[in-house]
Amino acid sequence: MTNINTRKRTIGVNFAASGEAQVLLWAPDANQVELLIPGKDKTVSLTCKDLGYWIAQTTDLQSGDLYYFELDGKKQLPDPASLSQPDDVHGASRAIDINSFQWKDDSWQHFPLKDYIIYELHVGTFTPEGTFAAAEMKLDYLVDLGITAVEIMPVAQFPGNRNWGYDGVYPFCVQHSYGGLKGLQSMVDACHSKGLAVILDVVFNHVGPEGNHLEEFGPYFTEKYRTPWGNAINFDDAWCDGVRDFFIENAVMWFRDFHIDALRMDAVHAIKDFSPEHILQKIKQQVDILIQQTGRKHYLIVELDLNDTRFINPVSKAGYGMDAQWIDEFHHALRVTSGQEKTGYYSDFDGIRSLAKSYEDAYVYDGAFSEHRKKVFGMKTENSGEQFVVFSQNHDHVGNRMLGERTSQLVSFEMQKVLAGAVLVSPYLPLLFMGEEYGEKNPFQYFVSHTDPEIVEMVRKGRKKEFEAFHMDGEAPDPVLEETFERSKLNWELIEKEPHQTMLNYYKELIATRKSQPPLCVLNRKKVSVEHNTATQVIVLRRQHKVQDVICLMNFSAEMQEVEVSLYAASWRKLLGSSDLQWGGSQDMPAQVSGELALILPPESITLYSNQYE
Repeated sequence: MTNINTRKRTIGVNFAASGEAQVLLWAPDANQVELLIPGKDKTVSLTCKDLGYWIAQTTDLQSGDLYYFELDGKKQLPDPASLSQPDDVHGASRAIDINSFQWKDDSWQHFPLKDYIIYELHVGTFTPEGTFAAAEMKLDYLVDLGITAVEIMPVAQFPGNRNWGYDGVYPFCVQHSYGGLKGLQSMVDACHSKGLAVILDVVFNHVGPEGNHLEEFGPYFTEKYRTPWGNAINFDDAWCDGVRDFFIENAVMWFRDFHIDALRMDAVHAIKDFSPEHILQKIKQQVDILIQQTGRKHYLIVELDLNDTRFINPVSKAGYGMDAQWIDEFHHALRVTSGQEKTGYYSDFDGIRSLAKSYEDAYVYDGAFSEHRKKVFGMKTENSGEQFVVFSQNHDHVGNRMLGERTSQLVSFEMQKVLAGAVLVSPYLPLLFMGEEYGEKNPFQYFVSHTDPEIVEMVRKGRKKEFEAFHMDGEAPDPVLEETFERSKLNWELIEKEPHQTMLNYYKELIATRKSQPPLCVLNRKKVSVEHNTATQVIVLRRQHKVQDVICLMNFSAEMQEVEVSLYAASWRKLLGSSDLQWGGSQDMPAQVSGELALILPPESITLYSNQYE
């Protein structure tokens, strides 16, 4: 490593206790670097040190001042490690003392990953105001729901005020319109005060197209590999050390300076790195050093479109050491099982058979031939249940539908309850997408606020091409129009109306049941067994812990189905029945059953029973 200091931020502009600004910029091709302070008409020259790093120490730059870097007396550019961009991605950077926030979370005790019940939210559409401060006002609601971890979609500064966050161009800078650096720190502090962990979604596989000045400072990208977003980030080509340090420092910063508990790292399969030590492994090493220094636990969770355990195996077993991964395959199997279309990447999934396999094996494709990919795909996994995150919907699988329809628009009220139950009884970490808990009706559509006409047109054409594989007719909503963004905001008034209030109460009970029953909250994959019937569309999932069993009876069909479970106990008591009248269903399931479980399951229902042993 050339530059990593896990104890304090060194890259960009930082302030010593004396108030002196300490400046560090990586620009290996530059012959001259100056820092310009337009508000004071001041210029500070930087000195070149080893490996393309330029440094300066000055009292001319103070917290709150705007500044630019100027390379070789030419173009004025914002700081690639900027902490604040008040005038959008093309404007000057603002110097901020990252350590000036007064934290109140000294007593925060981060809990084990196995206890995560995740709620994914997009700051801009979670509330009418679309700010961190407004999101703070909803934290009591999330605690009451039973959530333990809030996952925030990317907040790195992007062009304009509307974006999913995956077009960020300043990885160290928190989106100004959301409330900036201090707004995020305040929200994290508030989450910790209420017992909520915070996961931040970060993007290390590409940088957005508009306002991306990284290449003007150095070889941040390489032509060796192509990605869906263009040239890959340079993690293993000439001058890659400076790039690797840049992103490692970024990961450490979120933990150290923002007190983030976990990072969700976007699409790591798109990271191209054939170094002896993969960039993810290097990030893990530095995070482990930070953990040793602070005593605070942090987790690394990856989005991964590869059924490859190398990513989540420990470094000691030649893995990259990531703590957990998203498994889209569980979602795909669940969607198809609920009767939704088998187009695009869903075509590979055989409904209830695939879902049953995912319950037992995590990966559906673990060495089998994938017709969609036209190759044998995946590998077997023995990894623990807490290393997998599952969901019935998330930002991608809602927002990447042409019209952005949520599950509430695609399946019945009863099936929504089944899908929720299917996720929360799994031996994995459950994730909810904002609004699903009360059956939000507004869509979550793709939106941007780019100002470059060429980029705007590329986005529109890209969206159209994306839906060709799904054979969809019609036109996607224009992602540039503000109304596309506005219609994607949650309608909080619904939680006071039916059937939304009943759905919300059902989710609360479901989450409470998962938390209170050891067979459900102990994520032991070795104590999971599954039976499925393709003719009746019924899954019987058995979860065990010590002498207690929980039997989850799922009927995905539109007809009543008879089921017999060859397990005997003196008595079985009902934990939850989605068809019960109190949850807006058509019939109450028996509160208690003696001996063998032999029942008639209502259509589109999930019922949970436990033996009487505690």
